Amino acid sequence: MPVEMTRPRGFAAIALDHPKTAVNVGQVLRAAGCFGVAVVVVSGRRYERANTDTMRAYRHLPLLQVEDVMSVIPHDCVPVAVDLLPGATSLFNYVHPERAFYIFGAEDHTLGSRIAGRCRDTVYIPMAVGCLNLAMCVNVVLYDRACKQAYHTTAKEWLLNHIGP
Repeated sequence: MPVEMTRPRGFAAIALDHPKTAVNVGQVLRAAGCFGVAVVVVSGRRYERANTDTMRAYRHLPLLQVEDVMSVIPHDCVPVAVDLLPGATSLFNYVHPERAFYIFGAEDHTLGSRIAGRCRDTVYIPMAVGCLNLAMCVNVVLYDRACKQAYHTTAKEWLLNHIGP
């Protein structure tokens, strides 16, 4: 079976803390649909349905609007703040949890200790210059998760096929 067809254990959930624009939320919904995200959570009142969700992912996966993203973390799920904060782990070196609740902030403010202080992990995306917008950050983190899961899946398959159980 091709790597892209194997379904890894666990799930990913995405939370957007007070996103700035509907355009970014629509793009996040599209990415969530493409990468098989279990749920998207949005806090704040700046979101409305956007035409950037071209796949209409909101029809196929839960979209929750809440006051506090931390109030809806699924059971036994690891909260992961994604932000440019001191002490954060580079995404290059990050080992994604099996059940992850990734929390992203708006482009015009940081998650800060209000959110990151309540997360087990904090990661950042290394950049040569500048920073990515919200939707691009979500895409990069989900792609990194998928790549690392595929690598571990193929490594396990190789070991089973060449060495045995």
